Amino acid sequence: MTPKEIAIEASQAMFSVDLASQNLGMKIEEVGPGYARLTMPVRDDMLNGHKICHGGFMFTLADSTFAFACNSYNQSTVAASCEISFLEAVPGGALLTAVAEEKHKRGRSGIYDVTVTDQNGKVVALFRGKSRTVKGEVVPGLTDS
Repeated sequence: MTPKEIAIEASQAMFSVDLASQNLGMKIEEVGPGYARLTMPVRDDMLNGHKICHGGFMFTLADSTFAFACNSYNQSTVAASCEISFLEAVPGGALLTAVAEEKHKRGRSGIYDVTVTDQNGKVVALFRGKSRTVKGEVVPGLTDS
């Protein structure tokens, strides 16, 4: 299998049991080695007391996108730490897109940057996640040679 095919298989397997991402309306638009792009519509039940998207939902979109990018090699990988900067208020009805890109990977550690934009391409949040590979594979036997 090609690295892209491995990334697709691993992401499909993860997403099939990721009820949190599914129930928030996230969709995987594209994955590749060290890369993922997801979308999420901002529903009325995601708005906070200021009638803008609650930051926790934006964080969850970025975190899920990070997870699909760092698990794209079919090695079970979890977050070691992450942070987000909220740059713009997001109204209900917006469509958010998060793009995760691997910036560094060595041994069991990785660093990924996630950019979250609205449907007009405006950057609304920036996220950085640090990953740690643990034992196991996302899809057992997928990458055995």
